[in-house]
Amino acid sequence: MANDYKKFNLIVIGGGSAGYAAARTYHEKGGSVAVVDDGDELGGLCILRGCMPSKTLLYSAETLHLANKGRIFGFEEVKLKPDLPSMQLRKQKIISEFADYRSQQLLDGRFSLYRSRACFVDEFTVELSDGTFLKADKFLVATGSRVAMPPVPGLSDVSFKTSDEVLSLTKTPNETIVLGGGIVACELAQFLARVGSNVTLLQRSEQILRGFPSKAGECVRERMSFEGMNILTGVSIKLVRQVDEDTIQVDYTQEGKSYRQETRFLFHALGRTPSTKNLNLEKIGVELLSSGHIATNSFQQTSIPHIYAAGDCAGPHEIVHIAIRQGETAAFHALGQSPDPIGYDHLLGVTFTDPQVAKVGLMPTDLAARGIEFLSADYPFDDHGKSILMDAKYGYVAVHADKRSGVVLGAECVGKDAGELIHALSIAISLKATVHQLAKADWYHPTLSEIWTYPIEDLAEEISP
Repeated sequence: MANDYKKFNLIVIGGGSAGYAAARTYHEKGGSVAVVDDGDELGGLCILRGCMPSKTLLYSAETLHLANKGRIFGFEEVKLKPDLPSMQLRKQKIISEFADYRSQQLLDGRFSLYRSRACFVDEFTVELSDGTFLKADKFLVATGSRVAMPPVPGLSDVSFKTSDEVLSLTKTPNETIVLGGGIVACELAQFLARVGSNVTLLQRSEQILRGFPSKAGECVRERMSFEGMNILTGVSIKLVRQVDEDTIQVDYTQEGKSYRQETRFLFHALGRTPSTKNLNLEKIGVELLSSGHIATNSFQQTSIPHIYAAGDCAGPHEIVHIAIRQGETAAFHALGQSPDPIGYDHLLGVTFTDPQVAKVGLMPTDLAARGIEFLSADYPFDDHGKSILMDAKYGYVAVHADKRSGVVLGAECVGKDAGELIHALSIAISLKATVHQLAKADWYHPTLSEIWTYPIEDLAEEISP
């Protein structure tokens, strides 16, 4: 190794949400920070190819869908058509503003920014792809994730599309086959259907949105099927084959029967995998889990204590607000402070399908596994005033509370704007509020939010204060 190197207090590898949060937090306390990022653009997955572009397009498709339901709301029905180039222009303008702001933050002089790839030489040194050597007392790895390549026969040999291509479409494919039934698969499958594609979704398990309660997945499946999407679960894909330059053949079985479909647009939405390749982590002694994630403790330390990891490369949840919290926790710990350890009992998750799906805290399966005695109550949106007048009758809310104390431990919501509604219960769970306290709060009528009062009051009556 060359004798000429630069030394920092902290080197952050990756300038996305987790990496920037760590760099900012560490710098605010006076430490010298270098950020190494080899992306074509600065900003990270959420801004460039994830949260912001997808939700922009999903909202456009939802607006189009509502506009075409004019007869229901009492005005002359006009069949509007999607204009994907215009949607893309709007999306690009929005994400450019966010990306430009993040670039300015990384380039404003607080950090030494290296647009390069880093590889560990030893546990205190990295070599950049341009031959530069950097040393640091502490490191944070925040390199994100990439599209996974699961062992589906033939998949690696065909011209499939990923979320990147779906989010950049300027022309609607006539038909689409979606591989996968997770969050990205369901959100973007519904987007494609609403802009005019004939969508078939193939999911291996019996439930779509497996990370959410089965009732939630069934609500979304029912709505998607009502909109004309073909949702197939319990599917085993046997072969994916390129028939010609444009056509892909998918062979699969379901309930013991064999099927074959051809498509010109195969959307691979079978998940992502941690992006840790070529970092040399295992060679210097950083432990990786069987999933490929970097093993960390509750302060985001790896098996080498002065090397931290945060965000998608560390997991276990690929959620931006979790990545930010992990990055901040790692930075505070690296500074010698005593931050609260990372925990996931208050975990908040949202899926932006229509209806939206949201959950917070512990679900019944979690509570049962821990031996916690609890009571649950729920209420449907199709019997709720505001949702009925909005023609948003799909879904329900549910609250799970400690059987003895009434402390709210978890909540789930499937319905119109569930991602907004869930925050009332997220606050309650974080503050360890009881159903009795929530029952005393004012809930305005008529609002979507007041639907929470029904399960809350049921539980408050059943549990002695």
